[in-house]
Amino acid sequence: MATNKTFKVGIIIGSQRVVRVGPQIASFVLDTIKAADEKASRDTTIPRPPITFDIVDIKTHNLPIFDEPHIPQQIRSAEEYANEHTRRNWGIPAELKNAIDYLFHEWRDKPAMIITYGGRGGHQCAGHLKTVLGSIGVCIVNKMIGMAFPSPEFRAKCFKGQELGLDTSNAEGSWAEHRSEIVSAWDELVNKMLAVM
Repeated sequence: MATNKTFKVGIIIGSQRVVRVGPQIASFVLDTIKAADEKASRDTTIPRPPITFDIVDIKTHNLPIFDEPHIPQQIRSAEEYANEHTRRNWGIPAELKNAIDYLFHEWRDKPAMIITYGGRGGHQCAGHLKTVLGSIGVCIVNKMIGMAFPSPEFRAKCFKGQELGLDTSNAEGSWAEHRSEIVSAWDELVNKMLAVM
């Protein structure tokens, strides 16, 4: 299905911690998606609509009191979401839950994919987030990605907020094995987006 509409996708960083790696991981996810879309755009058998991306960092919006119109507009204006989150005590970060509750209408009826990370990959967080988002009408893709810290050294860098070296051009780099999973979930998300247009 060909379209001239440009779709906007929000990559959401769901943690407000002072020491954090969420922005690095969001960039890794975004670079992975952009590389896949660039490759797909060269294949004329796979139609892709024009897509722009917006990294939505919940930390920059002064939670927990959402009095500003900017963040609701950022969420409302996107057609779909790639949610990238760490886990907290086996669940989603409180600031993310607050954003979901506050922005109920902005999320509703939009497709989303879930990517979590943590010592064991954040699978419990992904399940919790799927339940919460599903209960407000968000259409979650089937493939959820849980990226476990690959080594104690990597884990230590995460907890110190240090550079992780997430290079999408390095076939042997950290989390390289998750790139194909991200692309698979992304393809499903694009298909859901096209189905609702």
